[in-house]
Amino acid sequence: MGCFVTAFLAVAQAAGQSAPAAAVDAPAEAALQTAAEIAAGRGYGAAAALLAVGVVCMLLARRMPLRYEAWGMPISLTIVILALWDAAVVLSHSTIFPRPLEVWNAAVELARSGRVFGDIAASLFRVTWGYLLAAGLAIPTGLFMGWYTRGFLALNPIVQGLRPISPIAWIPIAILWFGIGDGAGVFLILISSFFPICVGTTAAVRNISLVHQRSAMNFGVTGIPLFRKVILPAALPQILTSMRLSLGVAWLVIVAAEMVGMESGLGYLINDARNMGSRYDLVVATMIVIGLIGIVLDFLIRRLERFDEVRWGYVKQ
Repeated sequence: MGCFVTAFLAVAQAAGQSAPAAAVDAPAEAALQTAAEIAAGRGYGAAAALLAVGVVCMLLARRMPLRYEAWGMPISLTIVILALWDAAVVLSHSTIFPRPLEVWNAAVELARSGRVFGDIAASLFRVTWGYLLAAGLAIPTGLFMGWYTRGFLALNPIVQGLRPISPIAWIPIAILWFGIGDGAGVFLILISSFFPICVGTTAAVRNISLVHQRSAMNFGVTGIPLFRKVILPAALPQILTSMRLSLGVAWLVIVAAEMVGMESGLGYLINDARNMGSRYDLVVATMIVIGLIGIVLDFLIRRLERFDEVRWGYVKQ
């Protein structure tokens, strides 16, 4: 493998001497430098240093109070993963898959170009509208199915028949109905988020203990007041959990849909970077952006757990 890399360097250097200096852009220079390091057997120092820093941070985090350890341990583990990633690329002598530093440079390139912010806005726009529409339809449907037995018997077979269909399978139908654009994305998010919320809401209502219902009925609470004062508050924690799970599904689906059926968004950015001279550093950088946004979305929806109406249903940490 080393001889092939050496030959590649020789050809690239010869081409660089015959071409103007301005023709060699920054990504090409970075690739040549990485190939030179791998061919010379260098590059292990960064991985070893990262691994040492990660292990030390992990040991220090274990001695911290729990509230600081909750942040220190994930950060330390991330550093260790970066070290293992860097070492794996160097040991495999890969000149295609990027090292962490190359991904960082690609992320800076995306930020400077400004394109990534437009793609983030496009993806979040589709997810927000599709998710809100799904919650607005799924929660009342789930409450109806959970509260009325006849409603459950009528709608449950339909829900269970449509639920196993992958949201990705709906992409051709979404493009046929709404064309290539935001409408198709919103529809796919609606489909992917509706069923987890609906099923979770139905299960939350139907699994409420009869003891609670009969206790309220003994005090004369029946009908709509029983549903509003007993059933709904008891079901809210599980409904919120289903909303949290469906938000993760929605974020996953929109990225996959944008890769094949849309002309903007983070998924489209990944596909475009792959086709743009195999810029896998941009691909991985965009993947990391997607993961970070997913963490932020999950953090935001977990803030709802602090409301008194649902806080009783969660274990205090």
